Amino acid sequence: MDREASRLGEGPSARRMEPLDRDEALRLLSTVSLGRIVFTQHALPAVRPVNHLVEGENIVVRVHDGSALASLLAPSGIPGVVVAYEADAIDPETHLGWSVVVTGYATPVADPEEAQGYARRLRPWVAQTMSRALRITPDLVTGFRLEADPPAPVTLCGS
Repeated sequence: MDREASRLGEGPSARRMEPLDRDEALRLLSTVSLGRIVFTQHALPAVRPVNHLVEGENIVVRVHDGSALASLLAPSGIPGVVVAYEADAIDPETHLGWSVVVTGYATPVADPEEAQGYARRLRPWVAQTMSRALRITPDLVTGFRLEADPPAPVTLCGS
């Protein structure tokens, strides 16, 4: 859209970005079930959509052996692999909503009982057996809410 159309009021409504604090960002993240995990594959950034659940501050996703995400299942004893996780809920018509990005360390869920619990609660969206679970422990949590600007106050002239 050109500047003239925007200036004439034919463009998008005025919006502002309000930052989210850590607690609110994690709360919003727990209200959706789909996000995108960002990781390194062959020294290049890679992104995969995955379903997730939030437990406390941790994000849990399931992976199957042989997948690109399986490379994130580092051996126990190391701090994990750095990843980012993004999820959002933005209305395509109003362009209002929120986005959250979590940066942290991905580690395998090593306890078999805990992994089984996630298997019951986190169903895959594809017809593949998800054999492992991956826990993302957040280090940095950022987010913003896209909000409509409040209408300008009406000033009355006279008297």
